[in-house]
Amino acid sequence: MARIAGVNIPTNKRVVIALQYIHGIGAKKAEEITEKVGIAAERRVNQLTDAEVLQIRETIDRDYIVEGDLRREVSMNIKRLMDLGCYRGLRHRRNLPVRGQRTHTNARTRKGKAKPIAGKKK
Repeated sequence: MARIAGVNIPTNKRVVIALQYIHGIGAKKAEEITEKVGIAAERRVNQLTDAEVLQIRETIDRDYIVEGDLRREVSMNIKRLMDLGCYRGLRHRRNLPVRGQRTHTNARTRKGKAKPIAGKKK
């Protein structure tokens, strides 16, 4: 099992798919990484040599923000918005949808399970 950026990536999957197990790497970035290193798209992780795994690891460390650093940066950005007291910060603080979605109905993912209100029925 190859370990890249602190994540054990699955050995029997294709390299492009396996790299997407790392937080901050999607399909596009995974393809970019394999092109930079010069690995064929159909190769699997268990077919890689130690040198190729090391090359992938170095490329990710050098060119991309992933895992812990990315999570920290995102949480710091949200904290900054909350400290500023801007509209988006207030929405984060109240645990409501931030990007303009309606909340009269829906928004259950963000608001949580519906709380019944006594005497509401008419």
